[in-house]
Amino acid sequence: MKVAVLDIKGKETGRKAELADDVFKIEPNEHAIYLDVKQYLAHQRQGTHKSKERAEIAGSTRKIKKQKGTGTARAGSIKSPIFRGGGRIFGPRPKDYTQKLNKNVKRLARKSALSLKTQNNAITVVENFSFDSPKTRDFQAVLKALGLEDKKSLIVLGEQNNSVYLSSRNLKGTEVVTNSELSTYKIMNANNVVLTEGALEGIAANLNK
Repeated sequence: MKVAVLDIKGKETGRKAELADDVFKIEPNEHAIYLDVKQYLAHQRQGTHKSKERAEIAGSTRKIKKQKGTGTARAGSIKSPIFRGGGRIFGPRPKDYTQKLNKNVKRLARKSALSLKTQNNAITVVENFSFDSPKTRDFQAVLKALGLEDKKSLIVLGEQNNSVYLSSRNLKGTEVVTNSELSTYKIMNANNVVLTEGALEGIAANLNK
């Protein structure tokens, strides 16, 4: 499938880019997308949550009052969860939230996500670009020319470019990644995906290993 290549001013360059059919034009597998997004979000969790339970509270172990004759419920420890400052009942404990997902399923998920974006006309191909120095104003001009200034967008570069990355860092709705950093979550989280010409070959190579 061929699409027009735009320049950073939003105008056609007269060139066509080839989008591999086995990456951008497959039948999307929504369950694979779900599994990959679920794994990505699970891996964002640190799992270091912890509260002290009864055995971990510092406090006296003596019986705080006699067993009978007080007119109130019996109580044996000041560390009991029913008292202020006592331990927490069934509190959270450290947990590993990582999930296993086969590489082939992850590749299928990324292909499916890209194919969905292609079906929705949400993929734009632009020529490779850079800036002389990092300037948010210059990056905003590119987004405006492409009609993406008010949309969540994902810019995919062929290789690391600090001037482009630093220019975009202050913009909340825009993210710049290289083709090797592309994930299903980032694709689905963006309204539009902008691919540079240099990223196309890398994406196809990474997803057809």
